[in-house]
Amino acid sequence: MIDSSDSSRPAAGKKEGAGLEEARLRQQAIGVKLRHMFDEVVNEPVPDEFLEILKRADAKATGGDA
Repeated sequence: MIDSSDSSRPAAGKKEGAGLEEARLRQQAIGVKLRHMFDEVVNEPVPDEFLEILKRADAKATGGDA
């Protein structure tokens, strides 16, 4: 007797492999977009108000006036 489930196993394996490849490509694309977003944020200028706060904090820590 021939078991029909044996003939479907390679097809299921191919589908599973294709699904894994698709998931890997999706993760890679997400990684590229995240790196791009991170680079944009890192390259943004620091707001003047924040720089002033940092200057005051440094002056306070060293005992000087800002």
